[in-house]
Amino acid sequence: MEVRAVGKFVRVQPRKVRILADQVRGRNAVHAAALLQFHTSKGAKMLRKILVSAIANASENHGLSADTLNISTIMVDEGPRLKRMQARAMGRGNRIVKKTSHITVGVEEVEQPKAIKPHGTKAKPRPTFASAVKGKKDVKAKKVVEAPVEAAPVVEETPIEETVVAQVEETTSQEAPEAEPAAEEAAPAEEAKAEEAEASDEKGAE
Repeated sequence: MEVRAVGKFVRVQPRKVRILADQVRGRNAVHAAALLQFHTSKGAKMLRKILVSAIANASENHGLSADTLNISTIMVDEGPRLKRMQARAMGRGNRIVKKTSHITVGVEEVEQPKAIKPHGTKAKPRPTFASAVKGKKDVKAKKVVEAPVEAAPVVEETPIEETVVAQVEETTSQEAPEAEPAAEEAAPAEEAKAEEAEASDEKGAE
């Protein structure tokens, strides 16, 4: 059922009202009235007055709820023009045309969509920033527990002088066995020289 409200001889240009009518046609009546309330044009103010009148007619005369009403039709027709004159030079005059509009707004009740039944399972709660940060901390802690870092073996540092002394001792210990055979070979040679010297002394004594 459509309920109408008509405003005639409205002192506003039809072209300006039609621009606003295209924006609110088919919308919810209460929502459209709220949009037009904060519009700066004169046509929005006039159109809103007629729309509120149509909502009031539907609720008061037909017992319809304002929240269930949608704008079904908006017609903006041109009314009579008011002719005015503006004086110009040399006795001339310019015509000023003041246009008027006949605005008709119709609203009708629309059935509300049925509520969708919830499915069997409940929806998961939306994650919050605090829970996300807490979850990251738990993951890091688990990783640390599962894979502990092995401690590196402790190496005792020895002074450089001690290492050098140890190397010298090793070299001397390796060279010592080689010197003994040389000493053994030199002992018979010395004995032979001593015998030759004794022999020569005996010859001299003779």
